[in-house]
Amino acid sequence: MRLAGKTVGVLVEDLYEDLELWYPVFRLREEGAKVLLVGPEAGKTFNSKHGYPAVSDSSAKDSSADEFDAIIIPGGYAPDRMRRDPAMVRLVADAVESGKVVAAICHGGWMLCSAEVLQGRRVTSFPAIRDDLIHAGAHWTNQEVVHDDNLITSRRPDDLPAFLGAIIESLVEAPVAV
Repeated sequence: MRLAGKTVGVLVEDLYEDLELWYPVFRLREEGAKVLLVGPEAGKTFNSKHGYPAVSDSSAKDSSADEFDAIIIPGGYAPDRMRRDPAMVRLVADAVESGKVVAAICHGGWMLCSAEVLQGRRVTSFPAIRDDLIHAGAHWTNQEVVHDDNLITSRRPDDLPAFLGAIIESLVEAPVAV
């Protein structure tokens, strides 16, 4: 229960990649974190690329980055829908700006582009959006996980163990120096 007392928001929209949403949700809950699904509307059912439902706990417009220790952006086609919602983009931008852990996997990097938080940052993603990230000012690299200050990125579902390892370690409080 290394993450007891931590709250993590996982963004949700239709056509999310199943593993990239549910693996972080269950893994972080296993570590003791409170995990909330945040969508454009609260209490709405969003379906994955394969039809698996996820019900949002809260809406982005009624949420604040201050409520969360981390924000996770799963991939699939959902980020292309998320980036059209100003409140979801604002939540990501505010979280990055305030130093919260912000993690994006696969096509989740599209939200980082729309939030305009990539200038000079090192990232990775699914290769198909590499050019988008570069045009947004990022330094793209093809690695399993890239950790640049409070920003954590990964490429695809195969990278989920390393992705969650980096997120969890970032959220664990450093031991008190004696």
